[in-house]
Amino acid sequence: MGDKSATVTAAEAPDAARRASAGFADARSANPGAEPTDPHVTAEPGAADGVIPERADRPSGPSLSPSRAGDFLTCPLLYRYRVIDRLPEPPSPAAVRGTLVHSVLERLFDAAAADRTPDAARALVEPEWSRLQEAEPDLAGLFDDDAQRATWLDEVMGMLDRYFTLEDPRRIEPAHRELCVEAELASGLRLRGYIDRLDIAPDGQMRIVDYKTGGAPPEEFEQRALFQMRFYALTLWRAQGRVPKLLQLMYLGNGEIVRYEPDEADLLATERKIEALWVAIERATLNRDWRPRPGRICDWCAHQAICPAFGGTPPPVPDAPVRPDEIPEPRDGASPV
Repeated sequence: MGDKSATVTAAEAPDAARRASAGFADARSANPGAEPTDPHVTAEPGAADGVIPERADRPSGPSLSPSRAGDFLTCPLLYRYRVIDRLPEPPSPAAVRGTLVHSVLERLFDAAAADRTPDAARALVEPEWSRLQEAEPDLAGLFDDDAQRATWLDEVMGMLDRYFTLEDPRRIEPAHRELCVEAELASGLRLRGYIDRLDIAPDGQMRIVDYKTGGAPPEEFEQRALFQMRFYALTLWRAQGRVPKLLQLMYLGNGEIVRYEPDEADLLATERKIEALWVAIERATLNRDWRPRPGRICDWCAHQAICPAFGGTPPPVPDAPVRPDEIPEPRDGASPV
């Protein structure tokens, strides 16, 4: 079923507890007033086999993440600016909001099951926001005044409140949070990415959960949104030989959930798409041909001033660009580009 040449490494945030999931409670039918499940319920031994500590001697071949793959699909020039040139991008309120919401939801599961309440989540906002500002001093200039900051924090609180309408975290014990997964394909291409949450049921079935701080996309763009999830599912399948049971996107912007059950045919098609995409990236790198692809996302792009589509001139391509596998993966995919 899985590629026997595949390998996997995984690493979580240092203080993220590793727990086994207490089954897959339906997110919409979870009753906030129900008794929480026993937090000590554990998965069967071997449920997370293949998820092992990151090795210092792992191979360092070419690699691709879902975010970088999405960049190239969106606009090859954007991929170049982020991966080849590594141009700085100012933090945006939307992206930082997504990072903060993710941080709070990750920390929420540090608490005992019965203590995972809306008030507990709200109480985590200020300390997590302070921690982020300490880590990134540039965030101090994110807002023009206190009123703008207060409005932004209200949006954060609203998304956290909305999360509790979608599922009851007292009934869930994630196996992993903020999990880095990697798998090497037979071609030598290494897939890597960060999964917001991986739930493993007692029978070993896996559910990949991703939090999105925007709204659910229109139906015609839903498949593109699921590409990231299929990427994660393919990585786990090639690493462990098991297809995840469920892919779940939780849109905290408008309170919708998108669920999808992949099968081997889906993941084989995803693998072919990723391999073809990597060939296109290598061709663009060899030819130094990074063409812009104008679209609605240009409104949020930080590089309009040097984009030919807007009359700008790109800088010379670096003589020794960094390897794609040296590019840090963004914590949250909330940014429109």
